[in-house]
Amino acid sequence: MVEAIDSEVDVELDPGPNRGRQGAERTCIVTREAKPPRKMIRFVLSPDGQVVPDLRARLPGRGAWVSGTREAVETALKRRLFRRAFKNERADAAPDTADRIAEGLRTDLRQAIAMANKSGCVVMGFGKVEAEIGGRTGVAAVIHASDGAADGRRKIGQALRRRQGDSTYVVPIIDDLSEDELDMALGRDHVIHAALVAGAGTTGCLARWRRLRAFEGAATVFAEAHPAQAGAPASDPHDDETMDRPVDAGLPVDGTMQTPRVGTE
Repeated sequence: MVEAIDSEVDVELDPGPNRGRQGAERTCIVTREAKPPRKMIRFVLSPDGQVVPDLRARLPGRGAWVSGTREAVETALKRRLFRRAFKNERADAAPDTADRIAEGLRTDLRQAIAMANKSGCVVMGFGKVEAEIGGRTGVAAVIHASDGAADGRRKIGQALRRRQGDSTYVVPIIDDLSEDELDMALGRDHVIHAALVAGAGTTGCLARWRRLRAFEGAATVFAEAHPAQAGAPASDPHDDETMDRPVDAGLPVDGTMQTPRVGTE
């Protein structure tokens, strides 16, 4: 359970985008824990006085921060902690705020996959994914449609286990999006299996995937060649701070970003 802060503790709002020390840790209004901004969600007051999430931390005005989990957001709503944070008795968020955040994070992931595809970092189709897994550098992540058949997943899992053997080759499994969502992201019909390869768009894509999984309280999932890696914590060989880097819709991924190579021979 998330612990609420003492009702007498005052909460200092951040000064707004591009003000204050860049990258400084923020204090959650629910737990009072200080965390990096990439692990939190910022909230601001809209012009009509409603509390709204600012997933990219770019909206103007002073902001309050909440740990980036559904549980923390729902606790802030239930206990009306935004009223105290903004010192405004009418500062409330919509009841469906947590669901709206989840949908926003799913949209961010779709956009990141689309950008990775435009950067040449995505291969699609069972055969191409299997071939890439067996290639010289392997893949950075495997993508499955959440509503795809289990047989294809099983066969790709076998290819990953053949490739991994006794090495430390660790492959994240992204299976949070449906076939329709993958079709939308990749501009093709009937995308069931795909893979990310090393490149400029891959690291940001994985960061957004981890952020969505963390919000829903789900462990990041890896290929199960070694049982200890299944359901591993959110830190992995691709961990970085790029989830705060913007994607799509005027928020391009930094083209200079480097993705670690995995599974090299």
